[in-house]
Amino acid sequence: MNAVYLDYNASGLVRPEVREVMAEVLAEGGNPNAVHAAGRRARARVETARARVAELIGADPTAIVFSSGGTESNAQAIQSALAAGCERLIVSATEHPCVAEAANVSGRPVEILPVDENGVVDLAWLAEALARPGRAVVAIHHANNESGVIQPIEAAAKLVRAAGGWLHVDAIQSAGKIPVDMRTLDADTLTLSAHKLGGPQGVGALVSKEGVPVIRTLHGAGQERGLRAGTENVPGIAGFGVAADCAARDLPTAMAHRAWRDSAEAKVAAAGAVIIGAAVERLPNTLFMAVEGWDSPQQLITLDLVGVMVSAGSACSSGKTKPSKAISAMGLDRLATGGVRISGGWGTVESDWARFAEAWVAAHEKYRARHSDRVKEIA
Repeated sequence: MNAVYLDYNASGLVRPEVREVMAEVLAEGGNPNAVHAAGRRARARVETARARVAELIGADPTAIVFSSGGTESNAQAIQSALAAGCERLIVSATEHPCVAEAANVSGRPVEILPVDENGVVDLAWLAEALARPGRAVVAIHHANNESGVIQPIEAAAKLVRAAGGWLHVDAIQSAGKIPVDMRTLDADTLTLSAHKLGGPQGVGALVSKEGVPVIRTLHGAGQERGLRAGTENVPGIAGFGVAADCAARDLPTAMAHRAWRDSAEAKVAAAGAVIIGAAVERLPNTLFMAVEGWDSPQQLITLDLVGVMVSAGSACSSGKTKPSKAISAMGLDRLATGGVRISGGWGTVESDWARFAEAWVAAHEKYRARHSDRVKEIA
């Protein structure tokens, strides 16, 4: 039986249209900063992609700065905010590590914006924090990479605007899965990554509101309007553009995943899984669940052996399971080492979700039989 890939939140499978255009660009060659025919052709590829990425999120193409990925763009956004006069940082408790670490090494005070038991940021706490002295840059991702929980960005933006702060939104997980509009979100800066959309790895973008000063963090020649030095990755950028175009095209049908996800969710919940963030709005493609006492690596290996590829809600190193950041932030420490994330994408079909649910329920029944004493103790 063919393997089932349900780990799109980690990295989406590359779309056929993306592979095709990247092969064409690789065959064409040319530096987009050269004035000869090959250079002009490469430049056209880059600018076409820029327009397509901008269209996906309702931004002006001139607001797009291509990069090596979301990590670089998140760091550039934070450094730009600090260079513009922000004196402190407020970072949500469930933020992606690349944002949290960029804040921690900035040399400025960092405050952690707490989330409730569902993983939604505490807006009342944010309002109080913004009232304290010092202009703040607030970093809140649009949707959590583990749980898929969607944050109230528009409401947070009103608080940040009233306080004269800077709002940075990591939209890497949400773009292409739900509508994302730069103007509606009212973010100062926003980040994207191609490989979450079915594009190639190693390409991302920083998007800024008109008038927001972005500084360059890589120095050299004047590429990307002087905001990101280095010869552009033309094949990758072209692939990013096509992936963004496809994601915009497929957005109306992306909601089909919700019904497929919900059906699988009901089956695993009935078997004993705790669904993380079930009470609030989540990405339609994402299911995050946990079982107390059954660590993530054991679940992943068991599923992988029957051809179902999912991921943990936590990172594992040296055989030791690290607690899920999202689960811990919600106050569910007893479940923090047992998180499993299932995420579909453009190549997922309904039977993939059904197969996952069937495989997990069967594996869980075997686990309970082997560890009946431990299960009784937890219960």
